[in-house]
Amino acid sequence: MNRIDNTFEKMKEKGEKALVGFVSAGDPGYEDSLAIVTAMCKAGLDILELGIPFSDPTADGPVIQRSSQRALKAGMNVSKALTMTQKIRGITDIPIILFSYYNPILAYGNAQFYKDALENGADGLLVVDLPTEESAEMTDEWAGSELSLVRLIAPTTPVNRMRMITQEASGFLYLISKTGVTGSDGIDTADIETHVKILRSVTALPICVGFGISTADHVKAVAAAADGIVIGSAFERTIEENLQHPDLPGLLEEKVRGFKAATRISP
Repeated sequence: MNRIDNTFEKMKEKGEKALVGFVSAGDPGYEDSLAIVTAMCKAGLDILELGIPFSDPTADGPVIQRSSQRALKAGMNVSKALTMTQKIRGITDIPIILFSYYNPILAYGNAQFYKDALENGADGLLVVDLPTEESAEMTDEWAGSELSLVRLIAPTTPVNRMRMITQEASGFLYLISKTGVTGSDGIDTADIETHVKILRSVTALPICVGFGISTADHVKAVAAAADGIVIGSAFERTIEENLQHPDLPGLLEEKVRGFKAATRISP
């Protein structure tokens, strides 16, 4: 059993839902970013979504866009993100999902990226702007299928397309809570429950919900329906608002502990 499958099995046994945390690799700098991620993992993060910074992150809201800009300005690139992955793997055994737009992977080389991602300890990849119909040009160059390919499902996705996407997915599914970009305010719990129920009818893969989840109450509400909760902008906003704080990793550790407590659904 791989690390992703094992994590979701453990969550079921413990009566918890997985807390998936996104941060941009290298924000606000390499060493600070590594310290932040280390603190988050030790605080109880169940799955790390490590963003590879990109100059044109069209699916992301202003907070994550600025985090990418800070990371790029600090010198982060694909190679350094993979090196960071290796260092993180040395301190934690939780699954690491690399989050990227397709352009950086294509420029790096699809086959080489697959090889290096696995060798450095990554468990999965989410390519936000690569539709299922076009992803073969990437995966056909992969030497195997050990790197899980996490797929996005939009709230507007019809059932027949859900079925097609899930057949090509592995690890878990990322259900977007609403239309728009990351970091937009507010969630509709009833709408999320409806979309999770529909998605469960076509797949046995775990379902994680993200976009707009920024409070412990949001986490509790989504945890009632989903297998995992993805939080990104709330973490990056904490980084952005505390760039000069003497214990920035400690602030992120506190955030993780609060969100993780809200994932516990056992009585």
